[in-house]
Amino acid sequence: MSSPALIVPIDGRQSETALAVARGTARLLHAHGFSVVSELPLPSGRRADLVALDSAGTVWIVEIKSSIADYRADQKWPDYRAHCDRLFFATSLDVPCEIFPPDCGLIVADAFGAEFKCEAPEHKLPAATRKAMMLSFARAAALRLQSLIDPTGPYGEME
Repeated sequence: MSSPALIVPIDGRQSETALAVARGTARLLHAHGFSVVSELPLPSGRRADLVALDSAGTVWIVEIKSSIADYRADQKWPDYRAHCDRLFFATSLDVPCEIFPPDCGLIVADAFGAEFKCEAPEHKLPAATRKAMMLSFARAAALRLQSLIDPTGPYGEME
């Protein structure tokens, strides 16, 4: 007995390059023991491109930048530090690594995989923030899965 594959709908906000970088980065993070949720709303009201959580409760945020213009136009990334143990940028091979700040990690990716170019410094979350992030991550993942199983259910507005 086989079940049909669940297809996650694309919301249309990301470029093809950003989607490819997200996919490759998620594969890399998974290979390092992390589960990943994309476009996760944060308690600050911001929305993180990728949030990764490992079995020890370590929280990483990855901000995807698909071009130099994308990086220069969006300067809200410093706000993400308050919600993670490590902050990374992920980009494609076409974007020069030198434009990214040295106090963040860097991942270079395509649609099939990625590699760490620079590790991110660790800044441990306070326990209450870690708990809030883990609950947000778990609820978003569960609601998204349930909305795929039951597309006409009331799950989309609860994130």
